[in-house]
Amino acid sequence: MEPAVLPGEVLMSQAIQPAHADSRGELSAGQLLKWMDTTACLAAEKHAGMSCVTASLDDVLFEDTARIGHIITIRAKVTRAFSTSMEISIKVIVQDKFTGTEKLLCVAFSTFVAKPVGKEKVLLKPVVLQTEQERVEHDLASERRKVRLQHENTFNSIMKESGRLHDPVCNEEGTATTKATSVQSIELVLPPHANHHGNTFGGQIMAWMETVATISASRLCHGHPFLKSVDMFKFRGPSTVGDRLVFSAIVNNTFQNSVEVGVRVEAFDCQEWAEGRGRHINSAFLIYNAVDDQEELITFPRIQPISKDDFRRYQGAIARRRIRLGRKYVISHKTEVTLSTPWDTSKKGSLSNTNVEALRNLASKSGWEITTTLDKIKIYTMEEQDGISVKVEKYVSSPAHTAFHLLSDFTKRPLWDPHYISCEVIDQVSEDDQIYYITCSVVNGDKPKDFVVLVSRRKPLKDDNTYIVAVKSVTLPSVPPSPQHTRSEVICAGFLIQAVDSSSCTVAYLNQMSDSVLPFFAGNIGGWSKSIEEAAASCIKFVENAAAHDGLKSVL
Repeated sequence: MEPAVLPGEVLMSQAIQPAHADSRGELSAGQLLKWMDTTACLAAEKHAGMSCVTASLDDVLFEDTARIGHIITIRAKVTRAFSTSMEISIKVIVQDKFTGTEKLLCVAFSTFVAKPVGKEKVLLKPVVLQTEQERVEHDLASERRKVRLQHENTFNSIMKESGRLHDPVCNEEGTATTKATSVQSIELVLPPHANHHGNTFGGQIMAWMETVATISASRLCHGHPFLKSVDMFKFRGPSTVGDRLVFSAIVNNTFQNSVEVGVRVEAFDCQEWAEGRGRHINSAFLIYNAVDDQEELITFPRIQPISKDDFRRYQGAIARRRIRLGRKYVISHKTEVTLSTPWDTSKKGSLSNTNVEALRNLASKSGWEITTTLDKIKIYTMEEQDGISVKVEKYVSSPAHTAFHLLSDFTKRPLWDPHYISCEVIDQVSEDDQIYYITCSVVNGDKPKDFVVLVSRRKPLKDDNTYIVAVKSVTLPSVPPSPQHTRSEVICAGFLIQAVDSSSCTVAYLNQMSDSVLPFFAGNIGGWSKSIEEAAASCIKFVENAAAHDGLKSVL
């Protein structure tokens, strides 16, 4: 059971009635967004002591669903106050009243701005921190704010790169266009839709936006779409009682089992309505999954952009997805779960084979989405329910066997990878398997990290041309965690090297990211860091220089 109301916290409980549900008997996402916005607003006003308005709602992740008869509890609390704005964390729990079972429905973060009466200046009081979790969220709130403030610059930077991004799936037969997914609707703002100042409730606008977005998604999937996450609701300006709000929605892009729908809201007063001159007051990007009549997830058709605007929206969805994946590290604090395998010498053959097979399986999964294309380098990501994986493909002017020899020797890795400080062999298990102790550089001001990993090498079989270097964390009693480092883990990582011809090859680096490894990649995936590109370029240079040196020696 959830604890009682904590200091500074606002709690709302609602029993879900048929009027709150969709055609499938599940709680309408729009209704839930209204309740979340109301609860967050009351938490902001409780801290500020004055009226507050919604500035944005982002990082909304729906973990489960609620149905008619269930009870939901919404908890909202200010995590950090800045000069005139506050970040509010929102947590929604759903309870089955017959079994008493509780599940996390969703989490989100909202930003509210204090609105004083007249010309009164605002300087919000700081949040009083009482627990370690509150201190963690207080620190993360600052990081989340930085990401929000630099979101537009990051997005524009990625969009500039997208001119070089080639997505071959666009040209496949059977892809769909988005023209038929365009939806427009209108609402008249009445007194019940507004607060006591006459400004339209942010949650009401979000609910209307969710309705048109759902219709848009349904026109593409021909099934039952349901809201999975919200990239961001950003309020650009107010609307008031009497305004006509025009909502325009259209599908921007699809990603396997998900689709992004963009929604734009324009407000018109009576004169603006007659003149056709609206105010752009809100934009949002909503991500949907969908199921068919048998409750099976639907795979969306790939989008074929046709017009210039289609391409802009198509590429924008890819950029936002990249930022969204990178932002996951700064959403909330996660406790590291031990994933390392205890090392057992008697099972060394099985552990080595499992290590190699895990890397093969990771590479063969469907769902890899390209995020960055540079000269000789492509970066892909794959989002699964339990985390994010990254793949970096490199074209290298070196024989495949030379690249394999260099990259499978981890003692050489600090020569090209700026993240690695030292790599030493602590157990020569066999000719093809070594256990390394690795220390890494400091990230985000934390203690440096260290790893104990099994590195398993495989040369190509007769019917294959792939060299494999697989990496996985193991635990050794002889190398316990030290107070100078944070012991971290590698779930599954490594290199797949394939010959292009006798003098060149492709090198794919893959990493299924654990919470402890994600800080190295989050900024790059999100577009506000270039560490992966820099490490990949350094790797290419290291291998090519070594290959050229070997070639020169053979000539001499």
